[in-house]
Amino acid sequence: MNFLLDDFLPYQLSTSSNAVSDLIASEYKSRFGLKIPEWRVMAVLGTRGASTQRHLVEATLMDKVTVNRAVKNLVDRALLDRSPNSADGRSHHLLLSSTGRDLYGQILPAAQAMDKKIMAVLSAEEKAELAAMLAKIKKSADTIARA
Repeated sequence: MNFLLDDFLPYQLSTSSNAVSDLIASEYKSRFGLKIPEWRVMAVLGTRGASTQRHLVEATLMDKVTVNRAVKNLVDRALLDRSPNSADGRSHHLLLSSTGRDLYGQILPAAQAMDKKIMAVLSAEEKAELAAMLAKIKKSADTIARA
């Protein structure tokens, strides 16, 4: 069997994702004191509003332990507010606190600038094609996982 790791899609996606995440992580850590999971939680809450931890796991595709740790750190830093979930007494609604919204407002332009810098190697058409292809791949994986 002739297997080339560099041509294996999961390897390509993982190494590309890790390279981008590591680049961004160094900036978030040095400028804002956040790790990538913490930023992902803040980004979901910043764009989608209040959420439960279970929904954060689904939205970020991170495991429960990673999300739990990120939420705890953000609550400890007063970047998130927690309120009881009347529909499920075992969970809480989480949302960005005032301090969290302020920090999110500082991070978002930096995140967008880094995204623009990274994606500058692609034309507008290539960006659209990449987004469409990644959506198709994710849909395919989701369909196979449900089967």
